Amino acid sequence: MPEADLKRQLAERFREVNGDHPMTDADDAYVSAQFVTLEELCAVQGRDAEAVRRLMLAQRLPLPGYLRSDGAEMVPADLFALADEAGGVEVLEAWFIAHWADPVTGKAEWTAYLSGQYVCLHSVTPAAIQRKSHLTTAIGAAADEPDAGSAQWSERLHALVDELDALEPAFTAYDRLRFGGPTSRETCIDAVRARFPRP
Repeated sequence: MPEADLKRQLAERFREVNGDHPMTDADDAYVSAQFVTLEELCAVQGRDAEAVRRLMLAQRLPLPGYLRSDGAEMVPADLFALADEAGGVEVLEAWFIAHWADPVTGKAEWTAYLSGQYVCLHSVTPAAIQRKSHLTTAIGAAADEPDAGSAQWSERLHALVDELDALEPAFTAYDRLRFGGPTSRETCIDAVRARFPRP
């Protein structure tokens, strides 16, 4: 299949998953600072971009995190790291799912990983995904704890928020459109710090 057709198919698949939302100049600048183009990454790592696009379309590797407004497929610099750690793309799915005690949850996380939408983490690994899930759940439940409002509670809450802050990048306005609302940074970091300032 010609490269242009693969690029077009990948762009169509990306929009099926994320919706068709415009990227602003600010979105493009953010994405260019945080991610690399698929072409650049493949050139640096000695990989064939067409073969990688085929793997993405076959749901063996995640979709790009973003499509820049010029059509560039923007991916994390460590796109191939998990497959390398697993021992190859052909065993990546089983390796990934095995990180969850419940295979149903593992499969759901694998599907989420393939969507390319884990732009909410600096590094997308099973451990980081699990940690983010734990932190957002704990932060969400904090206001209902028996000692809510106490100095010890505030210290615990801010430790959780700080840890999540370190795991997550800044996000961009485009993310609010594709996720249909505020990002986890806005709800679990910014809003919590505003509502419960450090003593």
